[in-house]
Amino acid sequence: MTGTYEHLIVRHMGDTSDDLVNEGAVATGEPRPSHIGDAFALMRAEDVPQSKVHMTYSWILPTEEGSHWVNEHQHDYDEVLVFLGSDPDDPHDLGGEAYLWIEGEKYTINSSGAVYIPAGTRHCPLDWGTITRPIRFNAISLSGDGNYNSDENVPKA
Repeated sequence: MTGTYEHLIVRHMGDTSDDLVNEGAVATGEPRPSHIGDAFALMRAEDVPQSKVHMTYSWILPTEEGSHWVNEHQHDYDEVLVFLGSDPDDPHDLGGEAYLWIEGEKYTINSSGAVYIPAGTRHCPLDWGTITRPIRFNAISLSGDGNYNSDENVPKA
């Protein structure tokens, strides 16, 4: 039975591979590394017009080779990057390493957690090191109006 609020539920995650031009193959011109899974939309205005959040979901699979994923960029909305390990016995252990630059400073992410990126803050590249267990990655963009067209649509060198 369809209820009054069915229109607020995303039951099929759409592909977001082409949504943001500084990520993945769109950014680098190279095929996505095989250990980086498809990017899916958990929530976005395209699927739920009232949504003011754009939230993606990807799996990062085990690999011994590092890889580049997202180019440096900034946007006019806040963003939260979520890194979650997959060991239920040790949820704090990420199972690998991510390398994230914020305003030119490099940070190593090797535990489950999140990074808040204020609007206007240059961030990335986002690269991956050795991954020993699958990692779930989410990007949560908080525009306030559902509009996500800004610097991310203008690749930066």
